[in-house]
Amino acid sequence: MKQENLEKIIWLRHDLHRYPELSFQETETMERLRGFLAAYAPSFEIHLRDGWFYVVKKSMNPDAGSIAFRADMDALPMNEGKVCTADGFPAAWASEKPGVSHKCGHDGHCAALCGLAMELDRIELRRTVYLIFQPAEETGAGGKRCAELIQETGIGEVYAFHNLSGYPEGVIVYRRGLTQPASEGLEIRFTGKQSHASAPEDGRNPAEVVAAVVLYAGEIAGAGQAQTGIQTQSQNETRAGSEQQPSLERENSLHTASMKLCTITGVQVGTGDFGISPGEGSVRMTLRAEIEEEMLEMEQKLLQFAGEQADRYGLQISHQIFDYFPETRNSDAGLDRVLAAAAELQLQTREMPELWRASEDFGWYLKKCPGAMFYVGSGVGWPALHTKEYDFNDRILETAVDLFLELAK
Repeated sequence: MKQENLEKIIWLRHDLHRYPELSFQETETMERLRGFLAAYAPSFEIHLRDGWFYVVKKSMNPDAGSIAFRADMDALPMNEGKVCTADGFPAAWASEKPGVSHKCGHDGHCAALCGLAMELDRIELRRTVYLIFQPAEETGAGGKRCAELIQETGIGEVYAFHNLSGYPEGVIVYRRGLTQPASEGLEIRFTGKQSHASAPEDGRNPAEVVAAVVLYAGEIAGAGQAQTGIQTQSQNETRAGSEQQPSLERENSLHTASMKLCTITGVQVGTGDFGISPGEGSVRMTLRAEIEEEMLEMEQKLLQFAGEQADRYGLQISHQIFDYFPETRNSDAGLDRVLAAAAELQLQTREMPELWRASEDFGWYLKKCPGAMFYVGSGVGWPALHTKEYDFNDRILETAVDLFLELAK
Protein backbone atom coordinates (compact mmCIF):
# COMPACT_ATOMS: atom_id res chain seq x y z
CA MET A 1 0.00 0.00 0.00
CA LYS A 2 1.03 3.63 -0.30
CA GLN A 3 3.45 4.67 2.44
CA GLU A 4 1.49 7.80 3.33
CA ASN A 5 -1.66 5.70 3.72
CA LEU A 6 0.16 3.22 5.95
CA GLU A 7 1.35 6.05 8.19
CA LYS A 8 -2.20 7.36 8.48
CA ILE A 9 -3.71 4.03 9.53
CA ILE A 10 -0.95 3.43 12.08
CA TRP A 11 -1.85 6.80 13.58
CA LEU A 12 -5.54 5.81 13.47
CA ARG A 13 -4.82 2.48 15.17
CA HIS A 14 -3.03 4.26 18.01
CA ASP A 15 -5.87 6.75 18.36
CA LEU A 16 -8.45 3.96 18.59
CA HIS A 17 -6.28 2.16 21.12
CA ARG A 18 -6.21 5.18 23.43
CA TYR A 19 -10.01 5.33 23.62
CA PRO A 20 -11.33 1.74 23.76
CA GLU A 21 -15.00 0.92 24.26
CA LEU A 22 -16.80 -2.24 25.31
CA SER A 23 -19.34 -4.22 23.29
CA PHE A 24 -22.33 -2.16 22.09
CA GLN A 25 -20.75 0.97 23.58
CA GLU A 26 -18.57 1.83 20.56
CA THR A 27 -20.07 5.31 20.01
CA GLU A 28 -16.82 7.28 20.12
CA THR A 29 -15.00 4.60 18.11
CA MET A 30 -17.60 4.89 15.36
CA GLU A 31 -17.25 8.68 15.27
CA ARG A 32 -13.48 8.44 14.88
CA LEU A 33 -13.76 5.88 12.10
CA ARG A 34 -16.46 7.74 10.20
CA GLY A 35 -14.50 10.97 10.45
CA PHE A 36 -11.36 9.28 9.14
CA LEU A 37 -13.19 7.69 6.20
CA ALA A 38 -14.97 10.92 5.28
CA ALA A 39 -11.61 12.70 5.17
CA TYR A 40 -9.47 10.08 3.42
CA ALA A 41 -11.89 7.89 1.43
CA PRO A 42 -14.65 10.26 0.32
CA SER A 43 -15.78 8.08 -2.60
CA PHE A 44 -17.31 5.63 -0.09
CA GLU A 45 -20.88 6.24 1.03
CA ILE A 46 -21.33 6.03 4.83
CA HIS A 47 -24.45 4.29 6.15
CA LEU A 48 -25.16 4.51 9.88
CA ARG A 49 -27.13 1.67 11.50
CA ASP A 50 -28.21 0.86 15.04
CA GLY A 51 -24.90 0.64 16.91
CA TRP A 52 -22.77 0.00 13.82
CA PHE A 53 -22.13 1.27 10.33
CA TYR A 54 -20.92 0.27 6.89
CA VAL A 55 -19.47 2.08 3.92
CA VAL A 56 -19.90 1.16 0.27
CA LYS A 57 -18.36 2.10 -3.04
CA LYS A 58 -20.52 0.99 -5.93
CA SER A 59 -19.27 -0.36 -9.22
CA MET A 60 -20.31 1.20 -12.49
CA ASN A 61 -21.48 -2.27 -13.53
CA PRO A 62 -24.53 -3.24 -11.42
CA ASP A 63 -24.37 -6.84 -12.69
CA ALA A 64 -20.79 -7.43 -11.52
CA GLY A 65 -21.76 -8.50 -8.00
CA SER A 66 -20.34 -7.37 -4.68
CA ILE A 67 -17.82 -8.28 -2.01
CA ALA A 68 -17.67 -7.36 1.69
CA PHE A 69 -14.96 -7.06 4.31
CA ARG A 70 -15.60 -6.92 8.04
CA ALA A 71 -13.78 -5.43 11.05
CA ASP A 72 -14.80 -5.55 14.72
CA MET A 73 -14.70 -2.45 16.93
CA ASP A 74 -15.07 -3.51 20.58
CA ALA A 75 -12.44 -3.78 23.31
CA LEU A 76 -12.12 -5.98 26.40
CA PRO A 77 -12.88 -5.31 30.09
CA MET A 78 -9.17 -5.50 31.00
CA ASN A 79 -6.59 -3.10 32.39
CA GLU A 80 -4.02 -1.98 29.87
CA GLY A 81 -0.79 -3.12 31.47
CA LYS A 82 2.46 -1.81 30.05
CA VAL A 83 2.39 -1.01 26.33
CA CYS A 84 5.71 -0.19 24.71
CA THR A 85 6.96 1.09 21.39
CA ALA A 86 9.23 -1.03 19.21
CA ASP A 87 12.18 0.63 20.98
CA GLY A 88 10.89 -0.43 24.39
CA PHE A 89 9.66 2.97 25.53
CA PRO A 90 6.19 3.48 27.07
CA ALA A 91 3.68 3.97 24.27
CA ALA A 92 1.85 7.26 23.95
CA TRP A 93 -1.24 5.40 22.75
CA ALA A 94 -1.89 3.41 25.94
CA SER A 95 -5.55 3.19 26.97
CA GLU A 96 -6.87 6.21 28.83
CA LYS A 97 -9.89 4.28 30.13
CA PRO A 98 -9.27 2.27 33.31
CA GLY A 99 -10.43 -1.31 33.05
CA VAL A 100 -10.92 -1.20 29.25
CA SER A 101 -8.29 -1.95 26.60
CA HIS A 102 -7.82 -3.30 23.08
CA LYS A 103 -6.24 -6.64 24.01
CA CYS A 104 -7.61 -8.55 21.02
CA GLY A 105 -6.41 -6.26 18.22
CA HIS A 106 -9.75 -4.98 17.01
CA ASP A 107 -8.19 -1.53 16.75
CA GLY A 108 -5.84 -3.02 14.15
CA HIS A 109 -8.69 -4.72 12.29
CA CYS A 110 -10.53 -1.39 11.96
CA ALA A 111 -7.37 0.43 10.88
CA ALA A 112 -6.73 -2.19 8.18
CA LEU A 113 -10.25 -1.78 6.78
CA CYS A 114 -9.76 1.99 6.66
CA GLY A 115 -6.48 1.40 4.84
CA LEU A 116 -8.34 -0.68 2.27
CA ALA A 117 -10.84 2.13 1.78
CA MET A 118 -8.00 4.59 1.15
CA GLU A 119 -6.40 2.29 -1.42
CA LEU A 120 -9.72 1.79 -3.23
CA ASP A 121 -10.78 5.44 -3.04
CA ARG A 122 -9.46 6.49 -6.46
CA ILE A 123 -9.79 3.13 -8.21
CA GLU A 124 -12.63 2.32 -10.59
CA LEU A 125 -14.06 -0.85 -9.11
CA ARG A 126 -14.93 -3.97 -11.07
CA ARG A 127 -17.60 -4.76 -8.48
CA THR A 128 -19.22 -3.09 -5.49
CA VAL A 129 -17.25 -3.15 -2.22
CA TYR A 130 -18.82 -3.05 1.26
CA LEU A 131 -16.79 -2.42 4.42
CA ILE A 132 -18.61 -3.45 7.60
CA PHE A 133 -17.60 -1.99 10.97
CA GLN A 134 -19.18 -4.33 13.51
CA PRO A 135 -19.78 -3.94 17.25
CA ALA A 136 -19.72 -6.57 20.00
CA GLU A 137 -17.61 -9.36 18.55
CA GLU A 138 -16.51 -10.32 22.05
CA THR A 139 -20.07 -11.27 23.01
CA GLY A 140 -21.02 -12.84 19.66
CA ALA A 141 -24.03 -10.56 19.26
CA GLY A 142 -22.62 -8.01 16.82
CA GLY A 143 -21.99 -10.43 13.99
CA LYS A 144 -25.53 -11.77 14.07
CA ARG A 145 -26.91 -8.24 13.78
CA CYS A 146 -24.61 -7.08 10.99
CA ALA A 147 -24.79 -10.28 8.93
CA GLU A 148 -28.34 -9.33 7.96
CA LEU A 149 -26.73 -6.85 5.55
CA ILE A 150 -25.60 -9.83 3.43
CA GLN A 151 -29.16 -10.81 2.55
CA GLU A 152 -30.40 -7.24 2.47
CA THR A 153 -27.93 -6.17 -0.22
CA GLY A 154 -27.16 -9.45 -1.95
CA ILE A 155 -23.45 -9.41 -1.07
CA GLY A 156 -21.79 -12.31 -2.91
CA GLU A 157 -18.78 -13.07 -0.68
CA VAL A 158 -17.32 -11.84 2.62
CA TYR A 159 -13.88 -11.84 4.25
CA ALA A 160 -12.21 -10.95 7.53
CA PHE A 161 -8.86 -11.45 9.23
CA HIS A 162 -7.65 -11.80 12.79
CA ASN A 163 -4.15 -11.17 14.09
CA LEU A 164 -2.68 -14.31 15.65
CA SER A 165 0.23 -14.58 18.06
CA GLY A 166 2.51 -17.61 17.94
CA TYR A 167 2.98 -17.58 14.16
CA PRO A 168 5.77 -15.82 12.22
CA GLU A 169 5.15 -12.14 11.57
CA GLY A 170 3.23 -11.49 8.36
CA VAL A 171 2.54 -15.14 7.53
CA ILE A 172 -0.99 -15.85 6.26
CA VAL A 173 -2.42 -18.59 8.45
CA TYR A 174 -5.49 -20.53 7.35
CA ARG A 175 -7.58 -23.65 7.84
CA ARG A 176 -9.89 -25.24 5.31
CA GLY A 177 -13.48 -25.81 6.40
CA LEU A 178 -14.04 -25.52 10.14
CA THR A 179 -11.57 -22.98 11.53
CA GLN A 180 -13.11 -21.88 14.87
CA PRO A 181 -15.70 -23.69 17.03
CA ALA A 182 -19.14 -22.82 18.31
CA SER A 183 -19.48 -21.75 21.94
CA GLU A 184 -21.95 -20.33 24.43
CA GLY A 185 -22.08 -19.34 28.07
CA LEU A 186 -24.62 -21.27 30.15
CA GLU A 187 -25.75 -20.23 33.63
CA ILE A 188 -27.97 -22.59 35.68
CA ARG A 189 -29.50 -21.24 38.90
CA PHE A 190 -31.10 -23.24 41.71
CA THR A 191 -33.40 -21.85 44.40
CA GLY A 192 -34.26 -23.81 47.56
CA LYS A 193 -34.78 -22.65 51.12
CA GLN A 194 -32.32 -21.05 53.50
CA SER A 195 -32.06 -22.31 57.09
CA HIS A 196 -29.83 -22.14 60.16
CA ALA A 197 -26.60 -24.11 59.71
CA SER A 198 -27.46 -26.14 62.79
CA ALA A 199 -30.70 -27.35 61.20
CA PRO A 200 -30.00 -27.97 57.48
CA GLU A 201 -32.94 -30.39 57.39
CA ASP A 202 -35.25 -27.37 57.75
CA GLY A 203 -34.02 -25.93 54.47
CA ARG A 204 -33.19 -27.02 50.92
CA ASN A 205 -29.49 -26.43 50.26
CA PRO A 206 -28.56 -26.62 46.53
CA ALA A 207 -24.88 -27.47 47.16
CA GLU A 208 -25.16 -31.16 46.27
CA VAL A 209 -27.06 -30.39 43.07
CA VAL A 210 -24.51 -27.80 41.98
CA ALA A 211 -21.70 -30.30 42.66
CA ALA A 212 -23.50 -33.01 40.69
CA VAL A 213 -23.96 -30.69 37.69
CA VAL A 214 -20.27 -29.76 37.73
CA LEU A 215 -19.26 -33.44 37.65
CA TYR A 216 -21.82 -34.29 34.98
CA ALA A 217 -20.55 -31.44 32.78
CA GLY A 218 -17.18 -33.15 32.56
CA GLU A 219 -18.79 -36.48 31.67
CA ILE A 220 -20.82 -35.23 28.71
CA ALA A 221 -17.83 -33.32 27.31
CA GLY A 222 -16.12 -36.68 26.84
CA ALA A 223 -13.34 -36.13 29.39
CA GLY A 224 -13.98 -35.49 33.05
CA GLN A 225 -10.87 -33.33 33.37
CA ALA A 226 -11.61 -31.13 30.34
CA GLN A 227 -13.69 -28.66 32.34
CA THR A 228 -10.70 -27.54 34.46
CA GLY A 229 -8.02 -27.77 31.79
CA ILE A 230 -6.31 -30.74 33.48
CA GLN A 231 -5.12 -33.41 31.06
CA THR A 232 -4.28 -36.98 31.97
CA GLN A 233 -1.28 -38.69 30.37
CA SER A 234 -3.47 -40.72 28.04
CA GLN A 235 -5.34 -37.59 26.96
CA ASN A 236 -2.09 -35.79 26.23
CA GLU A 237 -0.90 -38.74 24.15
CA THR A 238 -4.18 -38.76 22.21
CA ARG A 239 -3.93 -35.01 21.56
CA ALA A 240 -0.33 -35.26 20.41
CA GLY A 241 -1.21 -38.10 18.07
CA SER A 242 -4.18 -36.28 16.60
CA GLU A 243 -1.93 -33.46 15.40
CA GLN A 244 -0.58 -35.86 12.79
CA GLN A 245 -4.06 -36.85 11.64
CA PRO A 246 -5.04 -35.40 8.22
CA SER A 247 -7.60 -32.60 8.36
CA LEU A 248 -10.06 -34.44 6.10
CA GLU A 249 -9.96 -37.50 8.33
CA ARG A 250 -10.70 -35.35 11.37
CA GLU A 251 -13.63 -33.76 9.56
CA ASN A 252 -15.00 -37.24 8.75
CA SER A 253 -14.77 -38.31 12.41
CA LEU A 254 -17.01 -35.62 13.87
CA HIS A 255 -19.04 -37.90 16.09
CA THR A 256 -16.10 -39.88 17.47
CA ALA A 257 -13.19 -37.46 17.78
CA SER A 258 -14.54 -33.91 17.51
CA MET A 259 -13.54 -31.46 20.21
CA LYS A 260 -16.15 -30.87 22.92
CA LEU A 261 -15.36 -28.84 26.02
CA CYS A 262 -17.30 -27.74 29.05
CA THR A 263 -15.27 -25.21 31.04
CA ILE A 264 -16.60 -24.32 34.48
CA THR A 265 -16.21 -20.55 34.85
CA GLY A 266 -18.06 -19.92 38.10
CA VAL A 267 -19.69 -21.76 41.01
CA GLN A 268 -21.57 -20.04 43.83
CA VAL A 269 -23.52 -21.46 46.76
CA GLY A 270 -24.47 -19.07 49.55
CA THR A 271 -22.23 -16.39 51.06
CA GLY A 272 -19.92 -18.61 53.09
CA ASP A 273 -21.41 -17.53 56.42
CA PHE A 274 -20.85 -20.41 58.87
CA GLY A 275 -24.23 -19.92 60.51
CA ILE A 276 -26.34 -20.19 57.36
CA SER A 277 -27.27 -23.17 55.20
CA PRO A 278 -27.82 -21.42 51.84
CA GLY A 279 -30.94 -21.61 49.73
CA GLU A 280 -29.51 -20.42 46.41
CA GLY A 281 -26.73 -21.61 44.15
CA SER A 282 -25.54 -21.35 40.56
CA VAL A 283 -23.01 -22.75 38.14
CA ARG A 284 -21.65 -21.00 35.07
CA MET A 285 -19.87 -22.76 32.23
CA THR A 286 -18.71 -22.27 28.67
CA LEU A 287 -19.78 -24.97 26.23
CA ARG A 288 -17.58 -25.35 23.16
CA ALA A 289 -17.81 -27.77 20.24
CA GLU A 290 -16.60 -28.08 16.67
CA ILE A 291 -20.18 -28.61 15.50
CA GLU A 292 -22.90 -26.19 16.61
CA GLU A 293 -25.49 -28.98 16.88
CA GLU A 294 -23.20 -30.94 19.21
CA MET A 295 -22.88 -27.90 21.48
CA LEU A 296 -26.67 -27.56 21.61
CA GLU A 297 -26.94 -31.27 22.39
CA MET A 298 -24.58 -30.77 25.34
CA GLU A 299 -26.73 -27.87 26.52
CA GLN A 300 -29.92 -29.95 26.42
CA LYS A 301 -28.31 -32.85 28.28
CA LEU A 302 -27.06 -30.50 30.99
CA LEU A 303 -30.43 -28.82 31.42
CA GLN A 304 -32.25 -32.13 31.53
CA PHE A 305 -29.86 -33.51 34.16
CA ALA A 306 -30.00 -30.30 36.19
CA GLY A 307 -33.79 -30.35 36.06
CA GLU A 308 -33.93 -33.94 37.27
CA GLN A 309 -31.60 -33.14 40.16
CA ALA A 310 -33.61 -30.03 41.06
CA ASP A 311 -36.82 -32.07 41.18
CA ARG A 312 -35.15 -34.68 43.35
CA TYR A 313 -34.10 -32.11 45.95
CA GLY A 314 -37.18 -29.88 45.70
CA LEU A 315 -35.42 -26.94 44.07
CA GLN A 316 -36.58 -24.41 41.52
CA ILE A 317 -34.38 -24.08 38.44
CA SER A 318 -33.78 -21.41 35.79
CA HIS A 319 -31.11 -20.87 33.15
CA GLN A 320 -29.77 -18.22 30.80
CA ILE A 321 -27.60 -18.28 27.66
CA PHE A 322 -24.80 -15.73 27.12
CA ASP A 323 -22.28 -14.96 24.37
CA TYR A 324 -23.57 -17.33 21.69
CA PHE A 325 -21.13 -18.00 18.84
CA PRO A 326 -21.81 -20.24 15.84
CA GLU A 327 -19.02 -22.30 14.31
CA THR A 328 -16.87 -20.44 11.78
CA ARG A 329 -16.56 -22.55 8.65
CA ASN A 330 -14.71 -21.26 5.58
CA SER A 331 -16.12 -22.02 2.15
CA ASP A 332 -13.69 -23.75 -0.20
CA ALA A 333 -14.18 -21.09 -2.87
CA GLY A 334 -13.54 -18.28 -0.38
CA LEU A 335 -10.40 -19.83 1.03
CA ASP A 336 -9.13 -20.63 -2.46
CA ARG A 337 -9.43 -16.95 -3.32
CA VAL A 338 -7.49 -15.97 -0.19
CA LEU A 339 -4.69 -18.38 -1.04
CA ALA A 340 -4.61 -17.23 -4.67
CA ALA A 341 -4.35 -13.61 -3.53
CA ALA A 342 -1.53 -14.51 -1.13
CA ALA A 343 0.31 -16.31 -3.93
CA GLU A 344 -0.09 -13.30 -6.22
CA LEU A 345 1.46 -11.10 -3.52
CA GLN A 346 4.14 -13.72 -2.80
CA LEU A 347 3.09 -13.92 0.84
CA GLN A 348 4.10 -16.93 2.88
CA THR A 349 1.19 -19.14 3.99
CA ARG A 350 0.82 -21.79 6.68
CA GLU A 351 -2.04 -24.20 7.32
CA MET A 352 -3.27 -24.57 10.89
CA PRO A 353 -3.01 -28.24 11.95
CA GLU A 354 -5.91 -27.84 14.37
CA LEU A 355 -8.77 -25.39 14.65
CA TRP A 356 -8.27 -22.28 16.77
CA ARG A 357 -10.34 -22.97 19.90
CA ALA A 358 -11.35 -19.35 20.44
CA SER A 359 -14.81 -18.62 19.02
CA GLU A 360 -15.48 -15.92 16.43
CA ASP A 361 -18.83 -14.42 15.43
CA PHE A 362 -17.76 -14.13 11.78
CA GLY A 363 -19.54 -17.47 11.49
CA TRP A 364 -22.82 -15.55 11.29
CA TYR A 365 -21.68 -14.03 7.97
CA LEU A 366 -20.49 -17.35 6.55
CA LYS A 367 -23.97 -18.75 7.16
CA LYS A 368 -25.26 -16.15 4.68
CA CYS A 369 -22.72 -16.34 1.83
CA PRO A 370 -19.35 -17.83 0.83
CA GLY A 371 -16.15 -16.35 2.21
CA ALA A 372 -13.31 -16.96 4.62
CA MET A 373 -11.68 -15.98 7.86
CA PHE A 374 -7.88 -15.96 7.66
CA TYR A 375 -5.18 -14.94 10.12
CA VAL A 376 -2.02 -12.84 9.95
CA GLY A 377 0.82 -13.93 12.21
CA SER A 378 1.88 -11.31 14.78
CA GLY A 379 5.16 -13.06 15.61
CA VAL A 380 6.23 -16.34 17.18
CA GLY A 381 7.08 -14.68 20.49
CA TRP A 382 4.40 -12.01 20.34
CA PRO A 383 2.29 -11.72 23.55
CA ALA A 384 -0.90 -13.76 23.47
CA LEU A 385 -4.31 -12.22 22.87
CA HIS A 386 -6.34 -11.23 25.94
CA THR A 387 -3.23 -10.66 28.07
CA LYS A 388 -2.04 -7.39 29.63
CA GLU A 389 1.21 -7.57 27.66
CA TYR A 390 -0.52 -7.69 24.25
CA ASP A 391 -0.70 -4.87 21.72
CA PHE A 392 -1.48 -5.10 18.00
CA ASN A 393 1.64 -5.40 15.83
CA ASP A 394 1.58 -2.39 13.48
CA ARG A 395 4.01 -4.11 11.11
CA ILE A 396 1.30 -6.52 9.91
CA LEU A 397 -1.15 -3.79 8.90
CA GLU A 398 0.29 -3.48 5.40
CA THR A 399 0.05 -7.25 4.86
CA ALA A 400 -3.62 -7.29 5.82
CA VAL A 401 -4.47 -4.31 3.62
CA ASP A 402 -2.56 -5.71 0.63
CA LEU A 403 -4.38 -9.05 0.85
CA PHE A 404 -7.77 -7.37 1.21
CA LEU A 405 -6.93 -5.15 -1.75
CA GLU A 406 -6.02 -8.13 -3.93
CA LEU A 407 -9.32 -9.80 -3.01
CA ALA A 408 -11.26 -6.62 -3.78
CA LYS A 409 -9.64 -6.24 -7.18
